[in-house]
Amino acid sequence: MSFKKNSVFLLLAFLSLSFSVNAQSIFGRWKTIDDKTGKPKAIVHIYRQQGKMFGKIEKVLEKNRQNAVCKKCEGDKKDQPIVGLEIMAGLVKNGEGEWKGKNLLDPESGTTYRCKIWLNPKDPNELMVRGYIAFLYRTQTWIRAKE
Repeated sequence: MSFKKNSVFLLLAFLSLSFSVNAQSIFGRWKTIDDKTGKPKAIVHIYRQQGKMFGKIEKVLEKNRQNAVCKKCEGDKKDQPIVGLEIMAGLVKNGEGEWKGKNLLDPESGTTYRCKIWLNPKDPNELMVRGYIAFLYRTQTWIRAKE
């Protein structure tokens, strides 16, 4: 009887561990935080499509910016609404939990960066988003949004 109880306990422990690992996904909704001001700016939905990572702005959190357009963007994104704008495109998995690519758009400046994105190993509710120009980089910490 004791063996049976231990087996059930181990099975339940394994199942709860696998659910917590799945909850620590990079995919989902994230609240962007301005690294200069510390204020929340937007909600970005990060999703997988054909094995690659993409991200779109779902909501602007800054007052009086909900109807803003991407004035400094180039090409087909110029003057497009910020809400619905794809700011990450075609990132590929690079190792365990890290994604890299060449298409991270800052809608305020219109600049596209190379980037690296990963979960904070100390807190899976924090997403580390690093943009690169040459050897210079800037990292923002985004917070998992309550869905």
